Amino acid sequence: MKDLEELVKSYEQDMVEMLSKLVSIKAVNVRSGEGQSEWDRVKFLEPILKEMGLDTKVVVAPDPLVPEGRPNLLAVLPGKDTSRTLWFIGHLDTVPAGDPSLWTHDPFEAHVEDGKIYGRGAEDNGQAVITSLFAVKALIEAGVKPNMNIGLAFVADEETGSDYGIIYLIQQGIFKPTDMAVVPDSGDSEGSFIEVAEKSMMWLKFKVMGKQTHASMPGSGINAHKIGMMFALSVDEALHDNFSDRDELFEPPFSTFEITKKEANVENINTIPGSDVFYMDMRILPNENLDDILRIIDELRTYFEYEYKVRIQLEIVQRSDAPAPTDPEHPLVKTLADVVKETRGIEPKVGGIGGGTCAAPLRRVGIPSVVWATIDELAHQPDEYAKIENLTKDALVFAKLMSRME
Repeated sequence: MKDLEELVKSYEQDMVEMLSKLVSIKAVNVRSGEGQSEWDRVKFLEPILKEMGLDTKVVVAPDPLVPEGRPNLLAVLPGKDTSRTLWFIGHLDTVPAGDPSLWTHDPFEAHVEDGKIYGRGAEDNGQAVITSLFAVKALIEAGVKPNMNIGLAFVADEETGSDYGIIYLIQQGIFKPTDMAVVPDSGDSEGSFIEVAEKSMMWLKFKVMGKQTHASMPGSGINAHKIGMMFALSVDEALHDNFSDRDELFEPPFSTFEITKKEANVENINTIPGSDVFYMDMRILPNENLDDILRIIDELRTYFEYEYKVRIQLEIVQRSDAPAPTDPEHPLVKTLADVVKETRGIEPKVGGIGGGTCAAPLRRVGIPSVVWATIDELAHQPDEYAKIENLTKDALVFAKLMSRME
């Protein structure tokens, strides 16, 4: 029987080449306003999985924006007990590159330099796809038959809510109650953090409507932009004041309420805007109620509409109430911690994050799930990269975990 560690080390150049190719296949989420579907990535990966001898299946989620639907690629390595599956979940879609001038190189042409692979989606979540794939390859070539099935699920739509990805797969009955999942979509630079819980998440869109007029005659209009900024800051202050609990399981250990995206209003400087649109991203501790947050916002909205003679529309773009955490004493958590300690020489910390991975929907239906990876946390940033050494290091952890889970 071949040694798993030696096999994984021998794959390094193949892993670099495969991740570089994957990064160069553009798969910006269609709901970002500038994206395309994940089909080209599926067409690249599926033949590789079949060549490894795995049975593959593409589960297509109907999407009104994509005539051919959204693809979710599945592959399974049979284990001794075929009634249970340990799944490794990676997502195929990415966020947009953002301002291209902030990138040193083309974000959609992988660039390898100084031990790093640069490009949009290299870390989020191409690294997970490559490391889990090569971990399975190592098991096959080492002649290791795992105690249970090992499943790979490379899913669509993670970046905008997962309705056409992991949630659709759950609705189709892909996952059994006896299954477990590893989601390599968060972590730290040492690989010392195992995530077992996520905060609730809510995205809100606000549209403030006043009256457009010439900037030299402010009295004849109602400045929606100025009132919108005042309203946004009032919401921000009220939410931070009213929801200030701490839970040290999470990092950061409190709820976050951030004013983020803003839509363009008027094109010229000398026009007072008649409408203004902004968004907020909220990551809320599980013990804090999302409906209470909406109630406070509604009270402020009523006050501003009366006081400033505007109308304010509120739209819930996305809402995800936190599921129960995975038990830190679950065998999946303990075995992963043991493997990390053995291979890295560190004692991993178990905790929670701000939310937004495929683990949350799985936990919501009772499937124990952990989130772990070795990353520098550059998701959604310019010059995103994956470290080459992390590819082999994480693949080895996954291969050993696959071989030991019972």
